[in-house]
Amino acid sequence: MSVSAPAPVPAPPVRVLLVEDDELMRRSFAVALERYGYRVGTAADGLTALELFRDEDFDLLILDVMLPGLDGIGLCRRVRETSLVPVLMMSARGDGLDVVAGLEAGADDYVVKPVDTYVLVARIRSLLRRATYAPAPLPAHPPASAPEAGAPASDGRSLVFGDLTIDTGGLEVSLSGRPVALTPTELKLLLEFAAHPGIVLDRHTLLREVWDYGWDGDSRVVDLCVQRLRGKVGRDRIETVRGFGYKFRR
Repeated sequence: MSVSAPAPVPAPPVRVLLVEDDELMRRSFAVALERYGYRVGTAADGLTALELFRDEDFDLLILDVMLPGLDGIGLCRRVRETSLVPVLMMSARGDGLDVVAGLEAGADDYVVKPVDTYVLVARIRSLLRRATYAPAPLPAHPPASAPEAGAPASDGRSLVFGDLTIDTGGLEVSLSGRPVALTPTELKLLLEFAAHPGIVLDRHTLLREVWDYGWDGDSRVVDLCVQRLRGKVGRDRIETVRGFGYKFRR
């Protein structure tokens, strides 16, 4: 008598908190996302959203910038005080003011309204892939030959750049022995730099490899994320190469 293998346990649906004060737009986005299989919680203002976020577990937040009470920028800052959950900002303005403020507050990406549902879902999927990102493992044993001068030290699991240690297996980062809290986007950006020490990476390459853009994105996303990352791992560790991009110091 053959015994059939147990049916695989389906993954729980991704929970999204959508914060948008326009009722029609909020309902429209919620229905569209639910059709893609997401479980959507909604709020019409920042304070209600903050209470909902503290009471329930969400995998991703979508925040409109212009909200009554506590706006999306302030809400993002409050969320970042306790959580590294991926945050996507929505702005009705494309002049850059909201974009820069949102990214400086800790958002991972942004879209400008009106936004097509397919674009919104693509950005959500990209953010979720970053949140569950697993880099290729390092070799089990260091190479027999001496490492290149200036190359990072490696024990088969971690990369060490001076006082900065990157555990590529546990996806943990420490600076002078103290843990560094990075958002999924910041962590993937650091891993991309660490995989190419001493090599100049242009913004389009970083948008493709880190943000998973299959199209030209806004390079301000890269610049602001690099700025945040510098503040956490050392401002001199990532060098700006004017006219080209960024280089990670060995």
